[in-house]
Amino acid sequence: MEGELTFRMIWWVLLLPLFGFLVQSLLGKIVMDSLGKRIGRIVMGGLAVAPVAMAFVIALGLTKQLAGMHGDQTVILTLFEWITTKSLSIPFEFRVDTLSMTMVLIITGIGSLIHLYATAYMAEDKDYTRFFTYLNLFVAAMLILVLGNNLALLFIGWEGVGVCSYLLIGFWYHDVENSKAANKAFIVNRIGDYGLTLGMFLIVMMMAAVAGNGMGFEDPRWLSYDVIFANIEGIKNAFPPAIITLTCILLFVGAMGKSAQFPLYLWLPDAMAGPTPVSALIHAATMVTSGVFLLNRMSWLFELSPVAGMVVTLTGVITAAVGAIIAFGQTDIKKVLAFSTVSQLGYMFVACGVGAYWVGLFHVTTHAFFKALLFLGSGAVIYAMQHNQDMRNYGNLTKYIKITSATMIIGWLAIAGFPFLSGFFSKEEILHAAQAYHVEPWVGQVAFWGALAVAVMTAAYMTRMTMMTFFSGGERWKLIPAHAHGHDHHHGDHHDHDLAHGHDHGHGDHEDEHGFFYSDAEMAEIAARTPHEHHHDLDETHTPKEVPWMMWVPLAVLALASIFGGAGLVYWTSLEGWLSSSVVVAHHEEAGHGAEHATEHAATLGSILTEFFQNPLFWMSLTAFAVGVGYGVWRYGKGLPENDGMDTGKWNPLRTWAGRQLGYDELMSDGVALKFGGMVGRVFSWLDKTIVDGIVNNVGALAQRIGDLFSKTQTGFVRGYTVLMQLGVAAVVIAILYKALMGGGQ
Repeated sequence: MEGELTFRMIWWVLLLPLFGFLVQSLLGKIVMDSLGKRIGRIVMGGLAVAPVAMAFVIALGLTKQLAGMHGDQTVILTLFEWITTKSLSIPFEFRVDTLSMTMVLIITGIGSLIHLYATAYMAEDKDYTRFFTYLNLFVAAMLILVLGNNLALLFIGWEGVGVCSYLLIGFWYHDVENSKAANKAFIVNRIGDYGLTLGMFLIVMMMAAVAGNGMGFEDPRWLSYDVIFANIEGIKNAFPPAIITLTCILLFVGAMGKSAQFPLYLWLPDAMAGPTPVSALIHAATMVTSGVFLLNRMSWLFELSPVAGMVVTLTGVITAAVGAIIAFGQTDIKKVLAFSTVSQLGYMFVACGVGAYWVGLFHVTTHAFFKALLFLGSGAVIYAMQHNQDMRNYGNLTKYIKITSATMIIGWLAIAGFPFLSGFFSKEEILHAAQAYHVEPWVGQVAFWGALAVAVMTAAYMTRMTMMTFFSGGERWKLIPAHAHGHDHHHGDHHDHDLAHGHDHGHGDHEDEHGFFYSDAEMAEIAARTPHEHHHDLDETHTPKEVPWMMWVPLAVLALASIFGGAGLVYWTSLEGWLSSSVVVAHHEEAGHGAEHATEHAATLGSILTEFFQNPLFWMSLTAFAVGVGYGVWRYGKGLPENDGMDTGKWNPLRTWAGRQLGYDELMSDGVALKFGGMVGRVFSWLDKTIVDGIVNNVGALAQRIGDLFSKTQTGFVRGYTVLMQLGVAAVVIAILYKALMGGGQ
């Protein structure tokens, strides 16, 4: 009873971010108007960070309590009956187990750091409290997704993060490009959501069939995980593999949308239109991990379908490769990281596809550390560079922003696979899992060599980004003439300060901090008395400055996690053993290869290192790192190559192709959405006008013709009506006589 009472604290993990959402939405404007801009933002910023940080502290305590349990480490808590029918029950219930708590720690831990960072990053934005309203709600929706004990609650959280991402990506909706990006994310995710919904319907159908087969299954909670998992054997025996595979594929389509897998990755790079803290939250700790979580949660079902596993694996390989190739052609620092996220998500799905679900979640965790660090670090660079996002205007920034550069270099080494940093461990485990996959050997080979090739590309394009930003021989922004606009090629994070100071470029009207419009004459007066640095133009006179402590403290914490997080998860906590009660642990893994297995015979640092050095995968991973980093340093270490510079006409065809996203975005937007969509629209328009309207109109016309026919009998002459009456009477008499005569004849 005491343990259950302790676990009921899980409700507070959800309620605290919801409380923050309500405070920001209901009291934000009142507090800001009452206390003034400076004090009001300190108060409201604190009220945004505190709920998420407190939720993290509670989650830590619950995780410790869960780790101390013996046997089944699962606690199910029901708050109330939500939907009840004659045969189906869907309660509002939470599932506290090792998988859900791992995700909760990522969401609240990384989320609280991002919230703290955002208090400084968004300090000059006129919609400060609106931003934190959406951000708190985003965290709450993600918590519902991972904590719910049934697919219905997962779907509520699933749609919740979708709506919040729409609001945050389009946060600066004054710019039509941002609104388009938000619409694109929302629409593309509808495709995935449709697949998830159909998969849920098939699960209900299968559970209903199992219940009707008299297998001793009477629990009406057909969408609850514990009920589904308890009846996996019944599902396996009652349905052919094709139905189970179809169900898994439909669930995977949902995961493809949220986790940006090929071909539904289109929305993720455009999500850069939102503020940088949003990019960090979406790409590191929340929305993009939803699909990987779904596959882990439903791993018991996916294990019944080797075909579905192969589809997941091959999709992951394609996504990882496509994301890595496109990243080479990007000049916007956030776009590089966006396509890096697409690629790393492919890695996670490769792990899940080959049956190493815990490895996929391991990479989710380490990726959250270094990708949040890199995104927040990129925001610090953008902040220091007058909100310019073009890496071609950077260079030698280690001289000016030492804390930011040091932490981002750690993030670069972690994602590139430098030995014993967090990314190294999870990537090596993915390679090991792919190598050990024998259900369909050729799939395992494709996964292994594909993942290894992507590891080389990852090290190369991330080195390119690091060299162009922090090294590359010169301070290229000093080549920009004074008063020239350094951000005319970009839309994105410069926009927050433009709005805050009334420089909403591209619009005829200008807003003040309360949303009231300034006239052009008033804008001219404001511009005349505004110091030059408020114009945010990057030129030769600019000197980059380090960010405030609210921004570099999260960077420092994430840098430490990127250094020690991987080793901590495999050596101090044994992540595989921790997750074994919540996800399927692949039976085909062989001991003695991956980082997790290095501890089986190792008790000291020396023996652990010996185990690694004797492992061929270690040397293959090290070679991939060395080749990728070596190429990046050779190519970009001394300066910006001419065929990668400002003049895109001098780019080589491969670089241009990668910069255009391989033409896939144009194909889908112009070819599929506009041309094919237009053709489908014209077909349905013809059907509507010809068939639907034709039926409706012809029925009306037929009724009119019948009416016209009978109206001819209405002559208006009494003698005519008399004749008709006599004819009617005669017909009746004849009928009676005929019946009588025929009856008499018998």
